[in-house]
Amino acid sequence: MGSIDHFDLRSFDLNLLVAFDALMQERSVTRAAARLKLGQPAMSHSLSTLRVLMQDELFVRVGAAMQPTARAMVLAGPVREALAQMQAVLRAPTGFDPATEQRTIRFGFSSEVELLLVPELTARLRAEAPGIRLLGRPTASDDVPRLLDDGELDLAIGCFEAIAQRHKAELLFEQELSCVFNPALLKLGQRLGLDDYLALPHVLVTLTERLQGCLDRALDEVDAKLNVVTASSEFLTVLSTVASAPVISTMPTRTARLHAPRFGLKLVPPPLKLSLPSVSLVWPLRLDKELASRWLMGQIRDILRATESVAAAVA
Repeated sequence: MGSIDHFDLRSFDLNLLVAFDALMQERSVTRAAARLKLGQPAMSHSLSTLRVLMQDELFVRVGAAMQPTARAMVLAGPVREALAQMQAVLRAPTGFDPATEQRTIRFGFSSEVELLLVPELTARLRAEAPGIRLLGRPTASDDVPRLLDDGELDLAIGCFEAIAQRHKAELLFEQELSCVFNPALLKLGQRLGLDDYLALPHVLVTLTERLQGCLDRALDEVDAKLNVVTASSEFLTVLSTVASAPVISTMPTRTARLHAPRFGLKLVPPPLKLSLPSVSLVWPLRLDKELASRWLMGQIRDILRATESVAAAVA
């Protein structure tokens, strides 16, 4: 970190940054004032001062809302990050004890990672950190930076990347794919031919309106199209469907090895080389040194390493 010009900062009322962030969140002088428990004239004065100091309008009225200018959009992320780090420092306990920690951790997941991680992580937390609660949600890759910045997510685990300097990322594992089917309903051998693979009715996981779902990009790269008859947002729904109908599914190998045997399903490799993005852990820089977050990220690494070992044993 570079040196700080304390005299320069002393001449700037840092409360103006709090007012700026409230205006960014609310897009309304009245609502921002209410959020900060200030009168509207005081908030209007803060905005006027910010406009002078930044030499920019920052917010312009469009209809009933105050829309940020390009300059305000550039400032928004760094200001919010700085305030979040300051808040974390002020709230940080002197130590961390998993047995007594009380908090809710908000996760963003790719759906297959949630199935791999949450059951075992919940069991560990019940045993070691009963005051920590998990709130998971499926999250699209494009939404991750905003949700981390806004504090709606503490961590994101899946096919995500750190696309800004205010975020950090760690590669957890590379993904492979397998086909699963019910051998009592489909008589297939140890190897699946390409023609059969493309013709057989497929069930896939999708988080979009497209039937090709999570394999959309991978299939486009090899110029292939599957005969998709059903798409669902949940892996357990897909596995249950494959167990009940003469269909196949292509899914991440780690998930397939762990859960397909519970449904009486068989695994075979796909006849195409299909690639999926790697799975990473992404978190905001403000939590990088926070003890509870570091402990929890360590648990996540351990669990996913263990699932790799279990999946390899099943194979």
